[in-house]
Amino acid sequence: MTQVCESRNGLPIEIPRGALLRLLANSLVLSQTAPYLSCYDVLNLAATARVFRFLVYNTPHVFRRLELDSVKTAQFDLDAADRGGETWRNTQLDEYLTEDDFYSGPLRGIFSNLRRLDILRDVQVLSLDGLSVTADLVNDILVDPSYSVRILSIRGVKNLNEGKLRGALKYACRDSRSEGMPRLKGLYVFGDKDTPSPPVTPELSRCSSPTGARPVATARHDCSHKTLTATPAEEQEAWYVRRGGQLPGNPIDPEWASTLVDCAGIIAFDSVLCTGPRHFNSPAWGKVNVEALKAAASPSAVDIPPFSVATHSLGGCAGCGCAPEGWTSWGEDTFDSHRDADGRRTSDSCTTDIARFPLLAPPPMHSSSLRVAMCPTGQPVHSRLSFLAPKGKQAKARFIPRCLTCIRDRYCNGCHRWWCESCYLGPGAFYHGGSTGPDSCGEREMRKQVRRARERDFETA
Repeated sequence: MTQVCESRNGLPIEIPRGALLRLLANSLVLSQTAPYLSCYDVLNLAATARVFRFLVYNTPHVFRRLELDSVKTAQFDLDAADRGGETWRNTQLDEYLTEDDFYSGPLRGIFSNLRRLDILRDVQVLSLDGLSVTADLVNDILVDPSYSVRILSIRGVKNLNEGKLRGALKYACRDSRSEGMPRLKGLYVFGDKDTPSPPVTPELSRCSSPTGARPVATARHDCSHKTLTATPAEEQEAWYVRRGGQLPGNPIDPEWASTLVDCAGIIAFDSVLCTGPRHFNSPAWGKVNVEALKAAASPSAVDIPPFSVATHSLGGCAGCGCAPEGWTSWGEDTFDSHRDADGRRTSDSCTTDIARFPLLAPPPMHSSSLRVAMCPTGQPVHSRLSFLAPKGKQAKARFIPRCLTCIRDRYCNGCHRWWCESCYLGPGAFYHGGSTGPDSCGEREMRKQVRRARERDFETA
């Protein structure tokens, strides 16, 4: 049986009965389509008929990825909750209500409903960006067996006690933890939340139709104007392509560095530790004269901490083209990678990857694998043996992670060029008679570039 109807342009369209059902009956199609729909839409689809309900609730990976940042009931409305004595979204406001229950009330109510529907255990990628999230709620996700979350995003959340969160992460990654715990393997916490795509306006909808008054070529030009005029920073991938600062917004608390050290090999973050030669975790630790660097530092320089969270992605040094600690290259083995007798990487090498590569935004759509969340665009997810890897077919995805303290007085914010510790000791090296002072390496080149830029500006003016 088919149903025939007339479209807007008068052409007949034959719609087979149950076409959507037959399409979604393919588990691959349903599991690949569901991440692009909100949880509200998926549940509405399940409520249309029993057969759709069976498909939605019995097909694997339908609820693997869950975004709650656009759900209205997940928003924290302080005005509605500030009237004492009222019941607010499954949370009773009385004298026994704790601060955590108050601020996490909306999300706890949603999780309770998902647990009742037997959906919560299927969620592996959870996005709570911009919502009211407390440290106790994250701790429940870490230790509660009813959660199976592997990748959690809490970027730009409100009412989060970061000190309490760091304590919960350190406790979850302690040496005496239970086997297989914590289930959480990736945490987005440092970056900004993803900006939603702009809604399609009626003007864009009309211009995208070839039946409009204007020619098709003009309509396509107008519709793609926003895409063509987008800034390069919005299109470039973080860390591997976009150079400079990677974590705009509020400064990172220095205590996060010790948290990344304690969670190394267990939980990955959307940033990594700085690999500068003056940090204990650096491969170049002990290979650079630290005392000479201290003597050549500017008077306003601060002491370098033992560990620090990287906030900048750099290319090669303007002098030598590299860095004392080397590159962080995707797909390349580290100096401490372990292999068995047949040349295969052991499980000990996987923990090194977790601490070495940052999670890339946004969280993966169709997988909960850390390798997928870390993999740069255009690169293979799983690294192969060195003698099997193709040569010269694609550029290496690599970067040098540094903190702001390590690149102070040696990095240009305008052109993103910098000079490493081997080429440039510091601004005081020239005045103290250093052999590789700024006048012989970095500063002279920087002054030339500034002079040329000023001459170009003067000519164009």
